[in-house]
Amino acid sequence: MTIKVGDRLPAGSLSEYVEVETAECKIGPNEFKVDDLTRGKKVVLFGLPGAFTPTCSAKHVPSYLANYDKLKARGVDEIICMSVNDAFVMGAWAKDQKTEGKVRMMGDGSGSYTKALGLEFDLTPRGLGVRCQRFSALIDNGIVKTLNIEAPGKYEVSDAETMLKQLG
Repeated sequence: MTIKVGDRLPAGSLSEYVEVETAECKIGPNEFKVDDLTRGKKVVLFGLPGAFTPTCSAKHVPSYLANYDKLKARGVDEIICMSVNDAFVMGAWAKDQKTEGKVRMMGDGSGSYTKALGLEFDLTPRGLGVRCQRFSALIDNGIVKTLNIEAPGKYEVSDAETMLKQLG
């Protein structure tokens, strides 16, 4: 069943490639519990079908980068991009998109969190496997406040501009 407005995010984890070791994180892939990522914060979570894919690279991620300051000014603590890719791919894509300090690029390598959200999209016939539907959500302390799910092949409601309008 697909998650909806008013739901608490399901338990699960996402992975992120870390380049600089800290007391909390080692260099390389690190796993983060979604509960920890959203607890006590207002988070924009957006998902997309794949790293380095045309619409995702040319429009979706850039919309959040271009509107980072406006989202922060409206009370957003963190912006997270998730995709059914591993942390290594998401780390390389983060470098390519220059997201450091703005958008956390997190992988759901097995697609298990995407399935927990009910947002999986089977592209196996096209040789791409099971992917994440394109979506955006405002999460407030783990609760879904807004949810924008795109129709297959569309990019109309999950962009940062739509999220800004919803934030008021």
